Amino acid sequence: MKTFKGKVAVVTGAANGIGRGIAERCVEEAMKVVLADIDQAALVAAERELRAAGGAVLAVKADVTQIEDVRALAQTALDTFGKVHLLCNNAGLSTYKRSWQMTLADWEWVIGVNLWGVIYGINVFLPVMLEQGEDAHIVNTSSEAGIIGGRRNMAGYYATKSAVIALSESLYHELSETTPRIHVSVLIPGLVRSNAWDPNRYRPARLQDENNVTQDYEEFKRKSRRLFESDQAMDTGQAVDVLFKGIREDKLYIRTHPGTKDDIVRARIDDLLGGDNPVDRIPAYRDKVMK
Repeated sequence: MKTFKGKVAVVTGAANGIGRGIAERCVEEAMKVVLADIDQAALVAAERELRAAGGAVLAVKADVTQIEDVRALAQTALDTFGKVHLLCNNAGLSTYKRSWQMTLADWEWVIGVNLWGVIYGINVFLPVMLEQGEDAHIVNTSSEAGIIGGRRNMAGYYATKSAVIALSESLYHELSETTPRIHVSVLIPGLVRSNAWDPNRYRPARLQDENNVTQDYEEFKRKSRRLFESDQAMDTGQAVDVLFKGIREDKLYIRTHPGTKDDIVRARIDDLLGGDNPVDRIPAYRDKVMK
């Protein structure tokens, strides 16, 4: 998709972080925007501020782990704006526990948002795009976690983000064979400034775990906040610049930080090809960049 003016975008996880940045750029591009998020207060604030900036926007509270919510989101978008040209399956979260200490509620939560949220988005919105017969684009948000290999205490996050990349690759091949007018990208962000360091505040009541807030989690949250608010974190606007350039160029893989962890990615591939046991190289990398 080369032009955006007058077209309709639906963005999940739109109230904060990268999602909010995408929504702001859509408004700048004179698009009509449907903002979806589970954070009602932040969602209302985003809608108000984007309308004040002249945007044609609509906020819809939606839980992407619930197919009924995603269907209702699509119907609201169509009832309000008539079509959908850009879908950003952006909602995501992380957990921090040993794999065997994660409850089924933990697994349901992280897989529900990070993977089922993408699956539901594709299942509901792609048929709409095919029926329209116009240029359209789907963006699935993954993470560098999807390309550097698994890490301790974050199995749910790394597993789902890897799956989003594989799903997007499959969709890329399928769309290439069937329709030249619809494209897919997988956004692979590195460290981008946001409040993603405290995902538990969005955890639904039905998936609460009384043992979820542990000392390890509090330490993880403290370190994560330091990273997300540090000078090492990319400004959201910069990340969105990279994204929209990639959309215009019909790129599948869109990395916000190309080159920053290439040595880690190559070393992981070498481990795979050589049959070597993996090494967690991230702590050394972070110690280096945070000096």
